[in-house]
Amino acid sequence: MKNSFEINIEQSILDDLKTRLSNTRWPDEIENSKWQYGTNKSYLKELCDYWQDTFDWKKQEKYLNSFNHFKVSVDDVGLHYIHQKGEGENSIPLLLIHGYPDSFIRFLKVIPLLTTVDNNGLSFDVIIPSIPGYGFSDKPIAPGMNKKKIAELFTKLMTKELGYKRFVAHGGDWGGGITEQIALYHAESLIGIHLTDIPFEHGMNEPKDATSAEKKYFETIKKWQITVGAYSMIQSTKPQTLAYGLNDSPVGLAAWMIEKFNSWSDNNGNIETRFTKDELLTNLTIYWATETINSAVRLYYEAMQAMMNVMYNPLVKLNSFDKTGDKSKVPAAFAIFPKDIAVPPKDLADRFFNVRQWSEQPKGGHFAAMEEPELLTKDIRKFVATLQSQS
Repeated sequence: MKNSFEINIEQSILDDLKTRLSNTRWPDEIENSKWQYGTNKSYLKELCDYWQDTFDWKKQEKYLNSFNHFKVSVDDVGLHYIHQKGEGENSIPLLLIHGYPDSFIRFLKVIPLLTTVDNNGLSFDVIIPSIPGYGFSDKPIAPGMNKKKIAELFTKLMTKELGYKRFVAHGGDWGGGITEQIALYHAESLIGIHLTDIPFEHGMNEPKDATSAEKKYFETIKKWQITVGAYSMIQSTKPQTLAYGLNDSPVGLAAWMIEKFNSWSDNNGNIETRFTKDELLTNLTIYWATETINSAVRLYYEAMQAMMNVMYNPLVKLNSFDKTGDKSKVPAAFAIFPKDIAVPPKDLADRFFNVRQWSEQPKGGHFAAMEEPELLTKDIRKFVATLQSQS
């Protein structure tokens, strides 16, 4: 049974946040105007001063609560989600799955764009869950909350709790990987899937028969791993150690997360050309107030453990019918944004997905729904309209 949910952060948490911000012990910094050493100190101070003195959480909370929030228990895991009905008579259910270091707020801009009826008579019922361990969904209390498990929970949310027989799923970052798992293990519940990237594990093992485009992509990934990807290795191996600092210091949390919004977006050297301070701080405040940075980064560890178990234990695939590395038969579309972490070739996508639509967008980065909501919405609508015309 689903229950209406209202976001309401206690004032004592907000007061404590301001106190911690005021008591920050700032480190030194040498020349770092291009963020080459990590998060730029002058911008971080500017942002955190705004967080302490100007940012109005209650205003943002009112905006968040203007959408229809619910919380339901699925397999004893409390899932928070937005469920915004489309304006059409036969709106298509669309599951939107966020990633890291964002949250359900990744998709707020596309809600009004997707729920309205277009010239083809197409509209969507939009469902945006918070991944377990993120925001207002429950924190996992035991090991094993990996992409496959989350895919199962989200499928049950859509089919058993909300009553949709079949739906479209979209995601990027973790959302892309979870969507792929739904396609592999719950294909009968899907109309199609739409992704903005190729799930990360497919970029870790170069095929022996790699094409020239794939070889170029894997070289890019190797360079990225040693220049930018250290955060992922820490989160995949020792997330608990990292969490002590990030859960205790709001400036530490901001520095760790804002650097990703800067380096992964199409901002031409100015983060606020893509995200306002209010957007960045709304996301940060959700992480801070819910104390979910630990459970959020722990997903990296769980995903890595699942992948390594399959790679180095052949009996896993033999005995559990593991579908890791299999090609999904579900119709798939990719919208590729040029300033994402790495731009994959269609050759690689074709190895693992039934690609029906491949579009390379003119601008935008990793946080496509926040950076280019109109472009993303247009691409999703085009894909679903094509599927409808073929059915």
